[in-house]
Amino acid sequence: LPGTRLTAESTSEQASAGLDGCTPGELAQLDQLNADYQAKFGFPFILAVRGPRGLGLSRPEILATFARRLDNPADFERAEALRQIHRIAELRLNAKLGHVPALGNQVWDWAEQLSRHSDPGYAERGELTVTYLTDAHRACARQLAEWMRDDCGFDEVSIDAVGNAVGIYYGSDPQAARLLTGSHFDTVRNGGKYDGRLGILAPMTGVRELHRQGRRLPFGVEVVGFAEEEGQRYKATFLGSGALTGQFNTAWLDQRDADGISMRGAMAQAGLDSQAIAGLRRDPARYLGFVEVHIEQGPVLNALDLPLGVVTSINGGVRFVGEIIGMASHAGTTPMGSRRDAATAVAELALFLEKRGSSAPDLVATMGQLEVPSGSINVVPGRCTFSLDMRATTDAVRDACTADVLAELQRICERRGLRFRLEETMRAPAAPSAPDWQQRWERAVQALGLPVFCMPSGAGHDAMKLHEIMPQAMLFMRGQNAGISHNPLESITSDDADLCVRAFQHLLEQLATDGC
Repeated sequence: LPGTRLTAESTSEQASAGLDGCTPGELAQLDQLNADYQAKFGFPFILAVRGPRGLGLSRPEILATFARRLDNPADFERAEALRQIHRIAELRLNAKLGHVPALGNQVWDWAEQLSRHSDPGYAERGELTVTYLTDAHRACARQLAEWMRDDCGFDEVSIDAVGNAVGIYYGSDPQAARLLTGSHFDTVRNGGKYDGRLGILAPMTGVRELHRQGRRLPFGVEVVGFAEEEGQRYKATFLGSGALTGQFNTAWLDQRDADGISMRGAMAQAGLDSQAIAGLRRDPARYLGFVEVHIEQGPVLNALDLPLGVVTSINGGVRFVGEIIGMASHAGTTPMGSRRDAATAVAELALFLEKRGSSAPDLVATMGQLEVPSGSINVVPGRCTFSLDMRATTDAVRDACTADVLAELQRICERRGLRFRLEETMRAPAAPSAPDWQQRWERAVQALGLPVFCMPSGAGHDAMKLHEIMPQAMLFMRGQNAGISHNPLESITSDDADLCVRAFQHLLEQLATDGC
């Protein structure tokens, strides 16, 4: 703004980011971005140039962030500017108080190193994609196993028959029951660095600290990097955690990927024994329970300016793919009252879905796909395909919504003289957190001096599979960039990761005190 001057701290931070060494082209770009930003929002661009790790953003990163945020809606950008002010204050306080989030830095650094492995076709574009049993995927498993063995001091380290990276840290009695924890290390295509991986690296860091202290707990800690959760290469999900619950369907072995490679063949090429998968099932009597830390993958914690949230339940979900069939006809000669328009019927259903999904707390309903096959600008659509995705914290709420939506689909088609086809493609039960385990996470968050905020998980996680054989509870950590996930913009701060590891450590202390 005219007459505004930067503080000495801001000037120093900008200089350390190299902004005083911009090329003429970069300066021109900055000037134009600043002018456009001021014209749109009416306040100066605010960015914590020291970045999420505190080491500083590069000039290209700053320019790219500036350009990206210029596209934000005004209310969204105002909130982001306030969050950046908070981050600047956090970094400056760290510097003044000499605080180094060492545990979070370790998580961050490991995540950066792990992200160097990416599948061909994506790695060349700087994109992160790690799908089941590719060379990049196997390299990730080996890297996790190496860190577990060499850096963290796990007593047993292995890559099991389904490709999971498994580390076991003995209790004071090697035969003592164990706490099971972990998450997945595969990614969606062109995904982020922290989805799943945070839940492996944070507990690994906690175990590393136990090893450095030469300390044994009354129970063991087993950390599993689950090989597959995302369902990207084959039409099966939760392969890693499903194997531990005895739910690996051997029929999946005959599935083929886009290149015609069967899952059985991929396993053989990776040196895995598919015949041994059945033996991976865990005996729940040998375990205290399962906990998972995970990025939220949503905007709630970010909007509330809270680093951690305690999960109450993983939503149960149901999915359908469907098609409404009408009559294709000439757009110019078919009167409005004589049409059998499949697309407007689906649009009507979409509006009902939105209304019904808004009618109850912790219920969401989505039509993520809508397509007119071979559609033309001058043809009344005779066919329209669509998808339905309904989720809720309880199966009863989800099923009530499902019944209403399917009844409305029937009514719409009868009134409009249309037919429909519908196929249920997925149904997963809700997985409420075990109350005593949820309370342990709540106490851990409270012990850090943070407000305790409880929330459901709208996304599915490995914990929902382990829920079928043992008690489970999850801890969420906020993501940056409004919590975006399954996206290269997925980001965290090392300070938040530090809190996440410390919460995990506190949970371990509670279990030790409880005599588990």
